Amino acid sequence: MNFSKTIIRWYNKNKRDLPWRHTKDPYKIWLSEIILQQTRVQQGLPYYETFVKKFPTVHHLAKANEDVVMKTWQGLGYYSRARNLHYSAKFISKNLKGKFPNNFEEIKKLKGIGDYTAGAIASFAFNKPYPVVDGNVFRVLSRYFGIKTPIDSAKGKNEFVEKATLLLDKKNPGTFNQAIMEFGAMKCVPQNPDCGKCPLKNGCEALANDTVSALPFKSKKNKIRTRYFNYLIIRRIGKILIRKRTENDIWKNLHDFPMIETKKNVSYSQIKKMMGINPKYIILNPKSFKHILSHQIIFAKFWETNNINYKTTKNMVYLSKNQLHKFAFPRLIERFFDEKTIF
Repeated sequence: MNFSKTIIRWYNKNKRDLPWRHTKDPYKIWLSEIILQQTRVQQGLPYYETFVKKFPTVHHLAKANEDVVMKTWQGLGYYSRARNLHYSAKFISKNLKGKFPNNFEEIKKLKGIGDYTAGAIASFAFNKPYPVVDGNVFRVLSRYFGIKTPIDSAKGKNEFVEKATLLLDKKNPGTFNQAIMEFGAMKCVPQNPDCGKCPLKNGCEALANDTVSALPFKSKKNKIRTRYFNYLIIRRIGKILIRKRTENDIWKNLHDFPMIETKKNVSYSQIKKMMGINPKYIILNPKSFKHILSHQIIFAKFWETNNINYKTTKNMVYLSKNQLHKFAFPRLIERFFDEKTIF
């Protein structure tokens, strides 16, 4: 069985009709690849369409205000992707006169782009023979060839890249890369794949050895960090105080409220001392949320206060209800908005 030809044949019959597959524009392909990192296609598709409509060229994206870019990205998560996208757009627009680099190594130099994304852009937009190895490709290759090397090890990554390079259709690298990724996303799925109807079943090592559910193999488990956020909800003359997150942490350049992070859950009496404000201004019964991220669990409390003399910093501003929609907030804050009438 010819693995590459079988994969491409399957792809031509079963591929989803997606807009970035109808273009060779490297800007649009780059957009789609950044949006689809850590994001399912059905979730990322409307964001892609919105970005292309709002920022049709790299120059439009480069000229956009950062708050507008972050607001457009809101809801996708992993916000460093949006910051890197905007940064690289400004670099391409200014330093490269809007011309997207067509060389793998030059593409890889752009902020937020690694081997996978550089290979995807190089092969999809310029038909250059570079492999792409994402989660879907890891799964297909590990199962078909029975590869047990951990995918989260340097040895494993090199082994899979070498295997993908050997299999790559040098005449149609973009088509092959799309095909194997699509096969992993639609056919060789993580849980309960229908192996009986798989066109690769006769050569699949995992199927023959009953190891489909065990592959691909990871050697490490992600460490989960638990954090405790205490937000202050401060109002003044029909407005609410928000702040821009400027520190190098989750949600950088998004907005939330003045906040104190603690090492553990704190009581009403403890928060009064920590806030450094008159205790009579803090209202009992804070709104509480548990918010789960990929590597963090956040327990958040929203403490109401009537302290209109709260000392603000340069990254804080009072906003009216009609102004809030112009700013990007993390999903945690959106959940608070959804459950709490703040005006």
